Amino acid sequence: MTTEIESSPSPDTSDKPRYGLKARATAAEIREAFLAHFEAAAHQRVSSGPLVPSNDPTLMFANAGMVQFKDVFTGKDVRGYKRATTAQKCIRISGKHNDLENVGVTARHHTFFEMMGNFSFGDYFKTDAIKLAWSFMTGVLGLPKEKLVVSIFGGENGVPADEEAGELWAKETGFGPERILRLGAKDNFWSMGDTGPCGPCTEIHYWMGAGEPDLARFGEEPGADGAGWVELWNLVFMQFERFDDGRLVPLPAQSVDTGAGLERLTAAAQGVVSNYDTDLLRPIVEVAARISKKTYGATLEPDDVSMRVIADHARTAAFLISEGIFPDKEGRSYVLRRVMRRAIRHGHRLGIHELFFHEAADQAITTMGGAYPQLVERRELVLDVCKQEETRFRQTMKRGLDLLESNEQWESKDGQRVLPGAIAFKLFDTFGFPLDLQDVIGSEQGFVVDHDGYDAELAKAKERSAGSKVGESAVSAAYHELSRSVGATQFVGYERERAESTIVGLVKGGEKAEALNEGDEGELLTSLTPFYGEGGGQVGDRGTIRAGQSVFVVTDTQKPVEGLFVHRGKVEKGSFESGASVTLEVDHRARGATRRNHSATHLLHWALRTVLGPTAMQKGSMVSPERMRFDYSGSRPLDPSEIARLEDLVNEKIRLNAPIETEILPMDQAKARGAIGLFEEKYGEVVRVLRMTDDSIELCGGTHAAATGDLGFFKIVSEGGVAAGVRRIEAVTGAGAVEHVRGMQAQLEGTAALLKVAPRETVERVEKLLGSLKDRDKQIEELKRKLMSGGAKDLTADAQPREGFKVLGAVVDIGDPKALREMCDQLRDKLAPSVILLGTPTSDGRALLACSVSKELLGRFKAGDIVKDAAAIVGGGGGGRPDFAQAGGNDATKLAEAVARVYALA
Repeated sequence: MTTEIESSPSPDTSDKPRYGLKARATAAEIREAFLAHFEAAAHQRVSSGPLVPSNDPTLMFANAGMVQFKDVFTGKDVRGYKRATTAQKCIRISGKHNDLENVGVTARHHTFFEMMGNFSFGDYFKTDAIKLAWSFMTGVLGLPKEKLVVSIFGGENGVPADEEAGELWAKETGFGPERILRLGAKDNFWSMGDTGPCGPCTEIHYWMGAGEPDLARFGEEPGADGAGWVELWNLVFMQFERFDDGRLVPLPAQSVDTGAGLERLTAAAQGVVSNYDTDLLRPIVEVAARISKKTYGATLEPDDVSMRVIADHARTAAFLISEGIFPDKEGRSYVLRRVMRRAIRHGHRLGIHELFFHEAADQAITTMGGAYPQLVERRELVLDVCKQEETRFRQTMKRGLDLLESNEQWESKDGQRVLPGAIAFKLFDTFGFPLDLQDVIGSEQGFVVDHDGYDAELAKAKERSAGSKVGESAVSAAYHELSRSVGATQFVGYERERAESTIVGLVKGGEKAEALNEGDEGELLTSLTPFYGEGGGQVGDRGTIRAGQSVFVVTDTQKPVEGLFVHRGKVEKGSFESGASVTLEVDHRARGATRRNHSATHLLHWALRTVLGPTAMQKGSMVSPERMRFDYSGSRPLDPSEIARLEDLVNEKIRLNAPIETEILPMDQAKARGAIGLFEEKYGEVVRVLRMTDDSIELCGGTHAAATGDLGFFKIVSEGGVAAGVRRIEAVTGAGAVEHVRGMQAQLEGTAALLKVAPRETVERVEKLLGSLKDRDKQIEELKRKLMSGGAKDLTADAQPREGFKVLGAVVDIGDPKALREMCDQLRDKLAPSVILLGTPTSDGRALLACSVSKELLGRFKAGDIVKDAAAIVGGGGGGRPDFAQAGGNDATKLAEAVARVYALA
């Protein structure tokens, strides 16, 4: 039976003004109206923060509007404004806010959404927050008052009810107690996580659907069709910071954080029940419908669910790829892969057998690109990555289906065929066949997957890899405390490499220290520094800090907190105390080499885009004195001519000796000049623009050479793949490039000397040698076959007759699995119909087994069963097809006993 998602009356399509908006306002107009409403109330319009938070390692993705302001609320960061309004890009997929399995099923679950918000940092509080929210909802958006109710915190766990908010709402709206609802902490006490800013909140709810609003249904989850009471806006009154031990400590100032989902606001304003029927998502849904040649019916039927999944996931993929997240096996990249492959799987079930996901992502870019220009700028990149991932996944699906079809290891539980957890994990870990897809295939083919066994194998894999990776952790409290007490470090390293300053803090073992003495390792902080702190791919400077006869050797410079430079190293002589005057001197040679390599990354980026096109976007970089590493989006290796072209382009710029110019500009002016932002950088409203001729204009906060000629010479030393859709180039400049070429020359001359030819004749000589070796290999293989043929003739006499067939088990001295298989097949054919089991010892003392069964006998014997039984004797295991299987073991001394098993088994 088809269940329809209830449709509210069609929105008014007249041009009659509805207070601040036309009745048929688009999502773009609603977004702009929201921001303009708060700008008119003296709020600073702030661009959306990135989806990958730069200031909070505890979050995988930004999941609320206040993420970029978290440090402002806690007093760790100070902005030049007290009021702000934003439209924040958000993703909720993993962890506490895991919406993935509901996406497409309900009317309002999404992985990607926009959170509209207004914020007060110690400025206005409850009175103005409520007035501003109500005037937007009923005045600007024009929602009918009779379809709205509000909720407030009713008190819980010793925290009193928010009576003030209740009184303010009654005064502002005229609502009675029945429409100012009191809820508990679960609903109306908000916190971002287990720790961090929190406080009581008040919410505005709206009745979605036809008919009169029913207060008796408040608190019920809206039906899957979307009808019912829906929260539109949450106003959080920030009063506390929650710590690990549960303490609630008052924040430095009372603040406001609000969030209203644009998708829900748009659905309410446009008079539709489902977010998927708004102009934010319906165009993408229709793309899925067109490609699948099906009609979207806005029902809960599987086809309509699949179309909504594709629409939602296409938005998420487009935004994440545009921010430099590419599908892969770990972390955020794995989340993206999971989302993309879920959408592709739904396309598959819709009957779409050609590449399609890039078309849905393309529509998402068209729909959202006006508000988020980076989508349009990186359209080709997004579409290219989508095509690559879908191609890989369709290959994976085919391979996974083939593996499931050939799998012979099954279990049974309560009469149900079960895929063992170890096999399921191998399908995922080795072949990339995801668990949820295995479940889907199982439901179609009549088996279930052992999830407990899968989880056990996954736990073992994690345990094996433990210690191989360093996880992200929160920054030491000592640095935050120093940041608050001493403020930002003044960086003077663009202008000079030597400076006088004063020690403002010392850290030892992660804790503040009074002094650092001779031999101590620690961190030293000064009021200003010429040392560059690691960032934007450039490593931190090294050098020395001196106070009289005392010497501190700086091995690295970091910025654990934004704006705070920390010099890490060891006291080589004397001691250092806070307040002492010091002389800081950067290692000139290392800084100079780093400058050259960093400037080269920008020229290489330009060259890549020239040679490969605009999809060759930076994915990451590392710049050190020794070399530069540049990761870019690409799906294939560069051929030698392309590498040569890249080197030629960069070296042409070097020979121009063009000045390298930097300029501080507002972000909008920088973009107007065509400046390109790089993926791993964090940018503010004012940016540093780097210019190396009109061809290369990019945003960068690193240190650079004075002119392109300073780079001397550029040489690529390697190119290869590092992840799905990501390639890496390593290169050197200046003296490092000259040293590399000399090393190559020395190797060439050394090889030529061994071959007793001139260096220019080396390639020709090696080609002749390889041809000679190939001919000898052929001769060796032919001799092996002749030996095996003679050996096979001798072994046939040992075969034992059975009723209608023959059986042979023998140990042969071959040592090669390929040769063993060939001999096994030869004997099977000579003795057909027959069952053959051969074993051979290897040069390292291990045992190899091979079993071959004639086709006429497959109904009675399986090679996989026989070889598995025999392998247990030699301490191993194996398997394969019914007609042929191989195995191995650790104990070659028991081979004779193992091959003899065939006589009992057959």
